[in-house]
Amino acid sequence: MIQLVRGFKDILPPETTVWQSIEDTARRHFENFGFREIRPPVLEQAALFQRSIGEHTDIVEKEMYTFAGSRDTLLTLRPEATASVVRAYIQHKIYAADPAARFYTIGPMFRKERPQKGRYRQFYQINAEVFGVDSPYMDAQLIYMCMTFFRRLSVSGLQVHLNSLGCPECRPAFRQKLSEMLAGRAENLCPDCLRRLEKNPLRVLDCKVPACREAVADAPSMLDFLCDDCGQHFRTVQAALADMDIDFQIDPRLVRGLDYYTRTAFEIQTSELGAQNAVAGGGRYDQLVEMLGGPAQPAIGFAIGLDRLVELFAAKFPAPETGPDVFFLPMGEAARERAAKWSSQLADAGVRVEADFSGRSLKALMRRADRMGAARVLIVGDQELAENKAVLRDMKTRDQVAVPMDRLVAFISEHVGR
Repeated sequence: MIQLVRGFKDILPPETTVWQSIEDTARRHFENFGFREIRPPVLEQAALFQRSIGEHTDIVEKEMYTFAGSRDTLLTLRPEATASVVRAYIQHKIYAADPAARFYTIGPMFRKERPQKGRYRQFYQINAEVFGVDSPYMDAQLIYMCMTFFRRLSVSGLQVHLNSLGCPECRPAFRQKLSEMLAGRAENLCPDCLRRLEKNPLRVLDCKVPACREAVADAPSMLDFLCDDCGQHFRTVQAALADMDIDFQIDPRLVRGLDYYTRTAFEIQTSELGAQNAVAGGGRYDQLVEMLGGPAQPAIGFAIGLDRLVELFAAKFPAPETGPDVFFLPMGEAARERAAKWSSQLADAGVRVEADFSGRSLKALMRRADRMGAARVLIVGDQELAENKAVLRDMKTRDQVAVPMDRLVAFISEHVGR
């Protein structure tokens, strides 16, 4: 028997109803804030992620699913969504009509990470991206939108971690200071961080290895190196969040795992999870559109880990197995012929309906109706056809009523339809 690939997951009923509920809530909530859905493909040119994420990140060096395409082009299953949305924004010249645009996307990402509870090689994210707006009030509103989305889903113990990563004007001085400090502690760093020290020392701050975390405990803070514009931007974000009653914690060690971030960086954590407590993260990437060949346009966005969110939501609101509103029990070929037509018409009218065409006995079909949690059964056999009346039985109360066959669809739609 061929089995599921390690690190991947089948999402089966009734769990799929939890996913649908969260996705529907996200769509309604984000669209209230002026966002529209975009659906980029899962397959892109590898160069897109090499240029946007950074060639010296763990994602590009170790985690991407990359393979040869036609004409010697390398293709990659997307490890994150922002680069794809930016590529679409540029390629379709969305900025030409109005550079200020707001998009969201929901879908799968792919990374060769070590599989563990709540982390898969195909995982799902909800992303929101804003282009053409450099105001710090947009940063605050995006964080507010994310927090209120979690509250709609009854996620508690939320905490916003906030930092500024500066800009190309002020970051070099911080990077130099950090590199000097880390060089003196190289013997305490893991092999990955020794490599990062040469290529991207800011990533050392993001390492989860205990020895590395201890080594950077007293590292300099980017907040001490912010230029006047970045400093004012960050202070305004904080003031706006306070005005919106969003609690936050300044976290100088917060650096996003991708190279394209500038200025505001944030992560939303919840006490409802264990060590893997982050449920969303994002920030500004004001240079990315231009870096990928578009016009200079500021941008900001975030990603929500949908797999973890489902885990949280399902623990509080487990999805019940829901059976059909009406389960047809046709007895005989003539009854099955009628049931095929009636059940199709009822489904089209908005009634959840199933019909069993197996030809099994009434007793066997009633047992199946019980197992699947059918609310009602509709019994049609030779006697019912002769009398031109079907029997509609409530599976809880066992009450039943005779339904004229010439009004069957209308009667059930009126009394059962949602």
